[in-house]
Amino acid sequence: MCCSRNYRDTDLQYVEALEILLQGLCGVNKERLRVHEICLKSGPNLGFVVSEVRLLCDLEQSEPTWTVKHVGGAMRGAGAEQISVLVRSMVESKASKNVLRLFYALGYKLDHELLRVGITFHFQRGAPITVTVSSVNKMLKLHATDEAVPVTPGIQLVEVTAPATSENYNEVVAAVSSFCEYLAPLLHLSKPGVSTGVVPTAAAAAASLMSDGGGTTL
Repeated sequence: MCCSRNYRDTDLQYVEALEILLQGLCGVNKERLRVHEICLKSGPNLGFVVSEVRLLCDLEQSEPTWTVKHVGGAMRGAGAEQISVLVRSMVESKASKNVLRLFYALGYKLDHELLRVGITFHFQRGAPITVTVSSVNKMLKLHATDEAVPVTPGIQLVEVTAPATSENYNEVVAAVSSFCEYLAPLLHLSKPGVSTGVVPTAAAAAASLMSDGGGTTL
């Protein structure tokens, strides 16, 4: 299970200022992000209900590593409407470099592939939280990550996620929501799929952080 909030930022100044803010808030160094994401969908031989899996290849590692991810449907109902984050089931597992060949053999077909490039922070604040700031790119040729081009030029995707279980998701939701309040000077975060704009004070907050050079204690 995963709890998340996201936002799309369109100004590079905000992204740089957000990086400074996150460095202070998280208390850890940023990590570079370069992930090749392959989305597969099941064929008719696997049943009438189409299932989807994502194969993630971490290209930042000296030896690229693969992860299989299955993302389920979002939590629905009155409870879901009352919380400020999206809660959905998610299963991840490490895999070998032959994983793509395996899923093809099982009858899965390539739906699309993306390259996500940016930075990420992993830290503990009431829950193990991950903050990712990245651009999403598409491949013009099959698996040609070196030739990837932005899907939406100039737009960065900001994601705040944390793992949860059915027993502790209320505590994780609270931890994610609490952390997101610190990001308010630069952007409004929302549940995925709910569009919001840049806060009115974003320009001033970004300019202040950039001129300070990240020296302010946060």
